Parts: sequence; structure tokens; C-alpha cells
Amino acid sequence: MKLGKRAVWAPTDGFNAADAANFAQRVEDWGYSALWIPEALGREPMAQASWLLANTERLIVATGIASIYARDAVASRLAQITLNEQSGGRFLMGLGVSHRPFVEAVRGHEYTSPVAAMRAYLEAMKAVQHMGQPAPEEPKTVIAALGPKMLELSASHADGAHPYLVTPEHTEQARKVVGKKKFLCVEQKVLFETDAGKAREVARRALAIYLSLPNYRNNLLRLGFTADEIDNDGGADRLVDALVIWGDETRINDAVEAHLKAGASQVCIQALNPTGAFTPDERILQALAPGG
Repeated sequence: MKLGKRAVWAPTDGFNAADAANFAQRVEDWGYSALWIPEALGREPMAQASWLLANTERLIVATGIASIYARDAVASRLAQITLNEQSGGRFLMGLGVSHRPFVEAVRGHEYTSPVAAMRAYLEAMKAVQHMGQPAPEEPKTVIAALGPKMLELSASHADGAHPYLVTPEHTEQARKVVGKKKFLCVEQKVLFETDAGKAREVARRALAIYLSLPNYRNNLLRLGFTADEIDNDGGADRLVDALVIWGDETRINDAVEAHLKAGASQVCIQALNPTGAFTPDERILQALAPGG
């Protein structure tokens, strides 16, 4: 699997099925290497990946991320092999431990030690006996990783990491941990808005759910942000401006390049919609496109 330097990260739940397929086709036509889709409470990601793969020809579809608490290791491994065989090797499995509130309050499972749970899950996937048609090549797996221990696991037990809500400084640190040969696919939120007040208002709405979750909060503290900056009215300006790159095309493009210079294999661009709509802002995606 060859990953291009730029990809799109986008929830597709704001589209109906036909429009989601059309969006994936536009992403492919723009020259992006991959389309990353999350797992929340919308469409089931393996089924959605199958639909998007069936409606594209070259585009890699990746889960960013599929929760290990949503399906057992056997189901994930078999889905991974099946989707890769059906698509000619265009499915990238991204797995994560999710967050305690979603795992326990929403799914009703026990949230255990994140690194230990992920290690056991990956080892169980590796042990699965598959009796169907083989994939064109061994399917690839990346894991959601922020802290050093999970990043180390992404190097020892997977094909790399998919850090979310990070800065180029984190990307540089992560590359040192995962090594030169592993995938490092980092998510970056961008906003095509030059008015600081408007941009930060939209950015704070987008960040609200993340700043309350311990996994992200702890990582931001490791990166040098203070508790006051995280808790201050939806995030202090310095924090908001670091996590959501807003401005014109040049400023946003420079931010994408900063991750690549810091060691990212691929930057997964999440284009927030200035209107607040639950669909990506396609203007900036087209402007930043590798084939644009």
C-alpha cells in the first residue's frame, strides 16, 4: 500500500448514501490518496467503507478510527481481509481504544488499560485463521496513538499510527518513536476563514467534545498547553489556533507542509465547514488537492 502525502478526513454521515459516494469520487478525482472515515454513532464504518470502495477505483478508504470495543478481533480481521480482497488492496484498517464515556456509557463495556487492551486485540487479530479468499497482499493496520507507549505499540504491533488532534511538534516526537519505516498518518483540522473571531467561534464548537476527553487532554498537557488554556472558555486562543488552522489557502497549505516536514507520512485534512454544517468544506479541499 502506497500512501500519498495528502488525504481527506471526513465524517460522511452528513451525506445520504449516493452523495457520500459522489463525495468519495470527487476526493479521488482531486488526487487525494485516501479518505478517512470515523466511527461514532452514525454509519457502521466497515459497511460504509465497503460502499465507498465499491464506488471508487483508486482511492484508499481508511477507518479513523474503528473502535476495538465495537467488534471483536475476529470480526475486525475478517472485515479487513474481505474489504481488501474486494477492493484490490485499498482498505486501511485504523483501530483505536475510543474513550471511556463512549465505551462504558454508550456501549456498555468496561474500559480497561488502553495499551494493554490494544496489544491484546492486535495479537488476537494476528492469530485469526481465515479460510476465505486471500487479500492481494497482507492488509495494513494503524492504531490511534498519542502518548509514547501507544506510539511504541504502533511500531511493534502495527504498521504505524494515526494521531488525531495534534500539532507538528507532536508529529516530530511521534516520528522518533515509531521509526522511519512506519506509517504516520496525522489528522489536521483546517478552516477556510480569515476573520479571527468567526474562525475561533467555529473552531471552539468543533473542539468542544475533544477537550473534555482525558486522552486528548493529557496529550495537550504533554505538548505544553496548560490546564487553564484547555479549560478557558472553550480553549484559549493559542490552543485553538494550534489545533485548528484557519485562514487563507496559503496559511493552511503551510500548516499541512509543516506536518510533512516534521515526519508525517500523510496528513489527513479535516475541512471544517464555516457554516457549521456536518459536511466538509469542499472549497479548501479542492484548493489543497494534490491534483488541483
